[in-house]
Amino acid sequence: MLLRDGFKFFFYANEHEPKHIHVMKGGNFAKIELADLHVSKNYLSPAELRKALAIVKNHREEFERRWYEYFQR
Repeated sequence: MLLRDGFKFFFYANEHEPKHIHVMKGGNFAKIELADLHVSKNYLSPAELRKALAIVKNHREEFERRWYEYFQR
């Protein structure tokens, strides 16, 4: 889990492909695919989503590494 600028980025224990990250802020959330930053679910405001996407883009390698470490064990 990564906390950044009020956002919480995390995986669930029973995740599936494609690789993605869940993002929460307050009571809202989004689901972002790591390969192409496709937003498959979104309940964040437009400004929050832009910020979340920028954070995911900047930390994509770390999120992918953590995905592999957890799900490829």
